[in-house]
Amino acid sequence: MSLETAIFAGGCFWCMVQPFEAQPGIENVVSGYTGGTVANPSYEQVKSHQTGHTEAVQITFDPSVISYAQLVDIYWQQTDPTDAMGQFQDRGDNYRPVIYVADAEQRAIATASKAALAASGRFSDPIVTTIEDAGPFYAAEPEHQQFYARNPRRYAAEHAQRAAFTKAHWQE
Repeated sequence: MSLETAIFAGGCFWCMVQPFEAQPGIENVVSGYTGGTVANPSYEQVKSHQTGHTEAVQITFDPSVISYAQLVDIYWQQTDPTDAMGQFQDRGDNYRPVIYVADAEQRAIATASKAALAASGRFSDPIVTTIEDAGPFYAAEPEHQQFYARNPRRYAAEHAQRAAFTKAHWQE
């Protein structure tokens, strides 16, 4: 089995894990930080908006079971792709929506998917999610891993606005 990775930023990483982890072919989902200028940043450093990092998830997946294109489709349904400076109640550059691509193939898939979403008319505002080259990914502290499973009540509260947005824009 040959595994691949995908990295997505879409607001608080606490809310980005479960939708991917629930899919067949997902081997691991890690909450962490990427896209910034400081090696091994802490949650407090990223939260301070001084490092340039986003909160993101790194997904290890089996492409023979779930494709990168399917992961991108799942990603769109977890974010507001029209909001460049945060997601839902999470505001700031560390919560900006970004698809971090590992190679030209991932870039082509993400770019085509973004163009299809823009052309779909699903959103009246422009799709502002950026597609950027993946750089170093730093795993977040242990208390940020599997947050939804360890803190179900807080996760439900954090996820409520995102869930309502998803229902309004994605469920037919």
